[in-house]
Amino acid sequence: MTAQLPDLTPEQIEALFTRQDGSYACARWGRPVAPIVFGVQDETLKTVKGALEAVMTLAGHQMAETDPELGSNLMFFFFLDWDELLEVPDLDRLIPGLAPLVARLKAADASQYRAFRFDDQGGIKAAFVFLRMQGAMAQMPAETLALTQAVQVALMWGDAAFAETSPLAVLPETGATILRPEIAGIIAAAYDRMMPLAADDKSHALRLFARLQAPAAGQPQS
Repeated sequence: MTAQLPDLTPEQIEALFTRQDGSYACARWGRPVAPIVFGVQDETLKTVKGALEAVMTLAGHQMAETDPELGSNLMFFFFLDWDELLEVPDLDRLIPGLAPLVARLKAADASQYRAFRFDDQGGIKAAFVFLRMQGAMAQMPAETLALTQAVQVALMWGDAAFAETSPLAVLPETGATILRPEIAGIIAAAYDRMMPLAADDKSHALRLFARLQAPAAGQPQS
């Protein structure tokens, strides 16, 4: 069955990967994803890993128990207050400038922050996700939170990609929360083996658009 993707224009796709300074940047993982989660109960841990597995399966990308170079290359930190990060042993070695970063995030009353590291080809080699579980973030169902974060770490998106519109949607028939088909399509297209690991030219958005318009002949579509 072929999914009918909502029409996204090349300009809308380009906007998803546009930085605050107007530059274009998209990157995908260049190695299997080996996640670890801090600060949650076992049940939430399973939910986060399940959401990651779902998104990586969609992308056609592998997950692993460990990364040979880093051990874990995707780290999720759940906490109540930004100052807690200053007490995590050696975190300042993974996140240079941690103290001033925490100060900026506190001043902005931020609820989340992501940091990426890249390999020599520009692909994602590591990512760090920080989630302050206060206010609206704390009220969000675990499945919704986990899937949202999995989407946002599957690719390096633009700064404001999901600031106004969630990557998720609710099915009116069942009330189930799903990944919006057009966002799922973009992730799958970005992980196409013919696409580059990383791109900083806006023509990349046109290539994503082309893949959304023309599914491969005979390829099963979900």
